[in-house]
Amino acid sequence: MRAPIGEFDNARPAPEVLDQLAAPVATAVRGWEGPVPADQLFHVDTDPEKADTAAFVEAYGQELLESSANCVVVAAKQGGVRTLAGCVVLSAARVDVNGAVRRGLGARKVSFAPHETAVGETGMEYGGITPVGLPGDWPLLVDAEVAALPWVLIGSGSRRGKLIVPGKALASLPGAEVVEGLGLRG
Repeated sequence: MRAPIGEFDNARPAPEVLDQLAAPVATAVRGWEGPVPADQLFHVDTDPEKADTAAFVEAYGQELLESSANCVVVAAKQGGVRTLAGCVVLSAARVDVNGAVRRGLGARKVSFAPHETAVGETGMEYGGITPVGLPGDWPLLVDAEVAALPWVLIGSGSRRGKLIVPGKALASLPGAEVVEGLGLRG
């Protein structure tokens, strides 16, 4: 099957490849209740050595940069309480941690979560972390540009493979809030 974006000939509905997804991602797909049917969440098999954005677009096409998004885990602190959250921005942007994220989470201080924390708390591989399957009690900030895209290429929970999902599906994930200006370009 051909993917809705990119030049991937190996796209398959995510419910058909649960064994290729990280456990929390497979669980989320299995229990999917979003605004689009689960069979409109596609998985494409990709080289794990090319999972990082720069290597990925070099190998699979520069045009994917404008429809690819990254999910980063941040740690927010307010009144001595630490909260972990996911932030989804276009791959061509950087997360506005000290502005939009701090305001969106109502935190005094926000920083990127350490590698070990991000991996340990999500159950996903670094470089493949995705908003699909994040812990349900986490806040999830989704940049408005990402939510508006017809199709978004995101991680699959592992470095091997990506998911292609409608932007509106990301905006409807548990704990999701669409935020204008979450991603900064330039």
